[in-house]
Amino acid sequence: MGNPFWHIELMTSDVEKAKAFYGQLFDWKLQADEGLMPYTLIDTGTPPGGGLMALPEPGVPVAWTVYVKVDDVEKTLVKVREFGGKVFKEKTEVPDMGWFAIIADPQGGVLGIWQDANK
Repeated sequence: MGNPFWHIELMTSDVEKAKAFYGQLFDWKLQADEGLMPYTLIDTGTPPGGGLMALPEPGVPVAWTVYVKVDDVEKTLVKVREFGGKVFKEKTEVPDMGWFAIIADPQGGVLGIWQDANK
C-alpha cells in the first residue's frame, strides 16, 4: 500500500504550554531539535512520528497537520490542481531531509505531503 501517513505536526501559539499539556496528557517523549528552527520532536513509541513548533507567521491558526509520504512533491502538486484541490504552500526544502508542501482537497481539508531526500 502506498502513501502512508508519515508525520503529524502541531503549529501552536505557545510551544511551552503545548509541551506541558501533551507531556502530561500522553506518554510521549518530547525532544528539542534546534536545527533550522526551534522544533520539538514527538516520539509516541510507534510510527508515525510528530513534532510541534511555533506558528510560522501571525494569523496562521493553531492546528494539527498530517503529512502523507509521496514519491515526488512536484508531480503530486500537479495532480492536486488537476483534481480540483488547492496548493497553500508550494514545494519547500528541509535541508538534508526532504521536501514538503501543504494542500487542500476540494472540500477544504488541509493535508501536508512529504518527499524524503533519500528515497
